[in-house]
Amino acid sequence: MKNVLVLCTGNSCRSQMAQGYLEHFAKSRANIYSAGIETHGLNTKAVAIMKEDGIDISSHTSNHVDEYAAIEFDFIITVCDHANENCPFIPSKGAVRLHHNFTDPSKVEGSEEEIQEAFRSTRNQIKDWCEKFVNDNL
Repeated sequence: MKNVLVLCTGNSCRSQMAQGYLEHFAKSRANIYSAGIETHGLNTKAVAIMKEDGIDISSHTSNHVDEYAAIEFDFIITVCDHANENCPFIPSKGAVRLHHNFTDPSKVEGSEEEIQEAFRSTRNQIKDWCEKFVNDNL
């Protein structure tokens, strides 16, 4: 079974959405983990926008990457530039490292409708990327 780590800055939003979609598309073909180089707690807007698409991430937790030091990962995916540039050493020798910077919807300012649309847009981009990743790699 493949081990996949999704890494972001705070493990509250984009990495959580990616974990949800990777688990959905991979089914039992991989163990999916998400972590941050910091922990910021689970973003409630991310939970809501995922639920809108039928994916429940409400039981996810915000984890620090150091918690997974003993796991040998096959894939390490960074979903934001900050995590990609500041990622600590992860000792998975054979890991394929992939990067895709998704816009952080939690930084969007505006009306509630504009913020929700930002979350929806990022969610849909992550969904498409995750489905392709699973089809190509798992």
